Amino acid sequence: MIYDYVIVGGGSAGCALANRLSEDPSTQVLVIEAGRQDSLWDVFIHMPAALPFPIGSRFYDWKYESEPEPHMGGRRVYHARGKVLGGSSSINGMIFQRGNPLDFDKWGLPDWDYAHCLPYFKRMETCRAGADDWRGGDGPLWLERGPAKGPLFDALFAAVQQAGHPLTDDVNGYRQEGFAPFDRNIRRGRRWSAARAYLHPVESRPNLQVVCRRLVQRVVFEGTRAVGVQVGDSIARANEVILSGGAINSPQLLQLSGIGNAAELSALGIDVVADLPAVGENLQDHLEVYVQHACTQPVSAQPALKWSHRPWVGAQWLFARRGPGATNHFEAGGFLRSNPEVAYPNLMFHFLPLAVRYDGSKPASEHGYQFHVGPMYADVRGSVKITSTDPRRHPALRFNYLSTGSDRREWVEAIRCAREILAQPAFADLDGGELSPGPAVETDEQILDWVRRDAETALHPSCTCAMGPVVDPATMRVHGVDGLRVVDASVFPSITNANIYAPTMMVAEKAADLIRGNTPLPPSTAGFYRHQGATVA
Repeated sequence: MIYDYVIVGGGSAGCALANRLSEDPSTQVLVIEAGRQDSLWDVFIHMPAALPFPIGSRFYDWKYESEPEPHMGGRRVYHARGKVLGGSSSINGMIFQRGNPLDFDKWGLPDWDYAHCLPYFKRMETCRAGADDWRGGDGPLWLERGPAKGPLFDALFAAVQQAGHPLTDDVNGYRQEGFAPFDRNIRRGRRWSAARAYLHPVESRPNLQVVCRRLVQRVVFEGTRAVGVQVGDSIARANEVILSGGAINSPQLLQLSGIGNAAELSALGIDVVADLPAVGENLQDHLEVYVQHACTQPVSAQPALKWSHRPWVGAQWLFARRGPGATNHFEAGGFLRSNPEVAYPNLMFHFLPLAVRYDGSKPASEHGYQFHVGPMYADVRGSVKITSTDPRRHPALRFNYLSTGSDRREWVEAIRCAREILAQPAFADLDGGELSPGPAVETDEQILDWVRRDAETALHPSCTCAMGPVVDPATMRVHGVDGLRVVDASVFPSITNANIYAPTMMVAEKAADLIRGNTPLPPSTAGFYRHQGATVA
């Protein structure tokens, strides 16, 4: 059969599109996912606190690495990407951050400013903290507010104020700047991924088909019109092909299909369908470090990580969806400006009531706590480039972290800001000393050397098929060809100043209306906080 839409990628954006496009019963929709099913019985996916386990596992993770980063001592930076239905929303930290309203105004695109995006943010969410002018109350994405209770969180909120920074009611509401409990994609103690929110409730629709463990090799063209995708020896034919593989896979598939820099494609023996040099360029991401402290009192969540405690933690979660297994631990944090020159917060902080790395490794301390911190909209730019015509071979990822003077400056500011907060009197009775980077790291150059050695990606690759140079923002169609669209984080013109899952889902919701020809939701008139004199760069 010929489908109306073939969606390549059953990740975050692909799940939302599958739901919205199949609402019309006369429309035939096929979703092709290269990973496996997100089994309901898979504890590593659905238990929130189990989030370190899928990362690095070939069963859940595509296991990317960057090319040697020239400004980080030539080391390769590991990049986890979800290898399962729901994509990275099935293995991420479940942190739900929209980004600052000025992020969308900065995009400079008709109908993609904050006023036009806010109605779609609201449509997609059920905010359990309460609906209002900024938050939605009946959407598919279930958002619980982290409780952020206990001595360490109490100390955090007191220390922030002692350091001269504000608290805010909701970082996704009127005012982002400040510290508050965070929203998270958890529902009744379980991860609430894009697949659980959007796809599984409608998978019985007769006009929706989802296939897993099928790798799309290329988009098939007749002239300059996309007519389907090649999967093995077969072609899935469609009136429209929509790429939703994310900021790495979407530009990779475009390049494999003959869309990209003509000279580079020709050098690989690929027939050029459209010369679009911007495909795969403009790669942006967030880099982060862990500022860790030992805790002198037994009030952290560290004991829950012990192997001897895990049977009890697992039993609590399996039978009651409660206990340490039901939290993602990222229950609070905040957004600050590190210098007066930036228009809106350029630093994001996640506070954890334990000291642990994303892969689950932890320092030799019985109890601890930490900040995750890093610059949020650096002027660093990288690229995604295929090096082979084999779709199974990972493309070359070059992020160019720390490659600009302003990025390096903001990194030093970020560490000093984190240390200032953690050194406040509110932590005095809890602070057992800085574990990482440690007191020996003090000068600007020592801080940057530590960042080069220790920083990890926050797993937010984006912007490689940007609206404007690659994609028409009014239709999501790829320039120079017909019947082909891109809808995922790759279409951001620039990265938002927070975790990117929420804006990715907003883009998918808004794009679904554009694709279907629906009347867009009217722009919001709700205002938002900006500090005095703030302008968009």
